Amino acid sequence: MSHIDYNDFAITKIYGDSKVQMQIYGPNSLNNDGSIIPFDEQMAIITHYLHNRGEYINSKAEGLIQDIYNIQTKNDEGSIVSDIDIQYTLFSDLFSVPFQPITNPKFTFIDLFAGIGGFRMAMQNLGGKCIFSSEWDTQAKKTYLLNYGEVPFGDITKESTKAYIPDNFDILCAGFPCQAFSLAGKRLGFNETRGTLFFDVADIIRRKRPKAFFLENVKGLLIHDKGRTIKTILKILREDLDYYVPEPQVINAMNFGVPQHRERVYIVGFRNDQNVKEFTYPTPTDKTKRFADIKEENVVSAKYYLSTQYIRTLKAHKERHAAKGNGFGYEIIPDDGVANAIVVGGMGRERNLVIDNRLEDYTPVTNIKGEINRDGIRRMTPREWARLQGFPDNFIIGVADASAYKQFGNSVAIPAIQATANEIIKRINLTKSVQYGIDGK
Repeated sequence: MSHIDYNDFAITKIYGDSKVQMQIYGPNSLNNDGSIIPFDEQMAIITHYLHNRGEYINSKAEGLIQDIYNIQTKNDEGSIVSDIDIQYTLFSDLFSVPFQPITNPKFTFIDLFAGIGGFRMAMQNLGGKCIFSSEWDTQAKKTYLLNYGEVPFGDITKESTKAYIPDNFDILCAGFPCQAFSLAGKRLGFNETRGTLFFDVADIIRRKRPKAFFLENVKGLLIHDKGRTIKTILKILREDLDYYVPEPQVINAMNFGVPQHRERVYIVGFRNDQNVKEFTYPTPTDKTKRFADIKEENVVSAKYYLSTQYIRTLKAHKERHAAKGNGFGYEIIPDDGVANAIVVGGMGRERNLVIDNRLEDYTPVTNIKGEINRDGIRRMTPREWARLQGFPDNFIIGVADASAYKQFGNSVAIPAIQATANEIIKRINLTKSVQYGIDGK
């Protein structure tokens, strides 16, 4: 084969730059109906293919790579050569990310509603390999790509997305959103959940029959619609899908080595041929961590410090609610304290203010009303939120602060997920499954 000199196609740069609008056109860039495959889906196909090379073959990905580079190198028989060494060289940026896939995995899993990969981080720490991910939020996809070298597929409710999920993986992971749906007076069966995101999780479990699944949701799921929602979910998982599902349990992240009071409900299940008859959720491993353990080591930017006028507004807001007997309002977390759950919207950041008197230059770096307060009151930084969720410091935050807060606020707490996943892995048969394949590929 003749030498080919190509420029590096840096997906992490092109896909991650929202100012750049790209689209690959070519004979392999079309859907079966003749429409163009969207660029983000093209990147998902290519990145999944390259990171899972050898476990399943995806001719669509190879075709897209040929379209990108217009590869016309042929062997002696006249066929186009798909050379793995060339492909890995062309996409070298995907293999220089901080959290690459496990090379000799103990088990495989898929990452649904992936966000920025909290589930993935926990499972990789235990020796697992992710062979499929999906997430619809563009900014979260960017963060996922920068850290794992993979663009998640998009809307998991679409049949075209589900078609790319491989067969024969071990564990399905999903921090699925709790869409409100009322099932009072209905049959509480599989079909009654259509139109909800849980249906799509259940549908994938039904089709792919993983050995186990691990679902995470807000604590309120247990009382949603007077308990009917969780009753429906458990009936589908246990009766319709025929999995052993112990009672869900609320797990608090602060018991697993992060200083954040974050309660979430975990639901685990095992395919019946795994012969799992009991499951014990993990006991606390570390309740000692405090905010001081995750506090920024250096002086942070003045932009995180509140203005005097905003502090007056927060105090007035809290006083109005206190007069009504409500406990709403801002809260300052001491260095020896534990943060409230970090959440998106509302008072999410204001309920986790801290005192940091290290600032010396009080010149505002953003447009504020009033001046920077002299009491050291500031918001936590995105890196501190990352640490509250258990993300290591080499996790790349490549988005603006507003997006970063949203992403970490929506993430799972890695240490609690990891401790629970470890209990799942102990109970399933991890004998190597047959070679992975994709429906219709």
